[in-house]
Amino acid sequence: MSRMNMLGRGRRAAALTAAVMLAIGGAAGCAKEDTGGTTEGGVALVKAGTLTTCTHLPYAPFQSKDDSGKVVGFDVALIDLVATRLKVTQAIVDTPFEGIKSGADLNSGKCDVAAAGMTITDERKKVLDFSDPYFDATQALATPTGKEVKTLDELVGKRLGVQGGTTGEEYINTQVKDKNLKIEVVSYKDLAALQQALATNQVVAAVNDLPVWNEYIKANPGKVVVAAGFDTGEQYGFAVKKGNAELLKAVNDALAAARTDGTYDKVYAEWIGEKPAA
Repeated sequence: MSRMNMLGRGRRAAALTAAVMLAIGGAAGCAKEDTGGTTEGGVALVKAGTLTTCTHLPYAPFQSKDDSGKVVGFDVALIDLVATRLKVTQAIVDTPFEGIKSGADLNSGKCDVAAAGMTITDERKKVLDFSDPYFDATQALATPTGKEVKTLDELVGKRLGVQGGTTGEEYINTQVKDKNLKIEVVSYKDLAALQQALATNQVVAAVNDLPVWNEYIKANPGKVVVAAGFDTGEQYGFAVKKGNAELLKAVNDALAAARTDGTYDKVYAEWIGEKPAA
């Protein structure tokens, strides 16, 4: 092969390579990632056209899957009102509660809002911005039917179940420590595991929010009763990333409008039951 032919082929190969690289670069330049979006009201979202909600399943009646696998519940219905206000749709991400209450999921952009039957506490306020309270909660002690107890004192020497990372767990641990009660407090990773432990006699009693036990009793009639209640003055709030004032305002505005026009009462009646008198 002559030197001229070799040079000619080399030039053509170089030109072809350059053309390919240019085409690839152009395609890459045209490709767009979904890096979020902004609603008409100026609310920034992690995914365009979607209000992404972090929750922890199951926690009926606040959030759980129905027979078709769709996530439904009191929290879901209320956040749907926020999504409608923003003219977007709600998408739900099921994630461990620890990442929700610590603010990690919101800070990392996993979701826009947290709705997980979450009690507003001073400690959580350090890492989350909470909405106005949307639900008054009470802790309840559940036992198998026929094995009711009225006080924690009656559980001395026995196993009491709680859900890890919750205010119910904090309340029980504080009571046990302050009163020097010799109760074995067993922490479970989620509500389903706690309820299973009670149903299979791994614990003699279990503590969680009253509406949660009421829902469980409706689904499992005759097996469990609420033996005692603890009025801890807790209130639930939705949460957003610290400093996300625009989305927080949208959440609060939606809640306020729902309370004014009667929508809140309808949602409450559907998922919780008869609304207590004000």
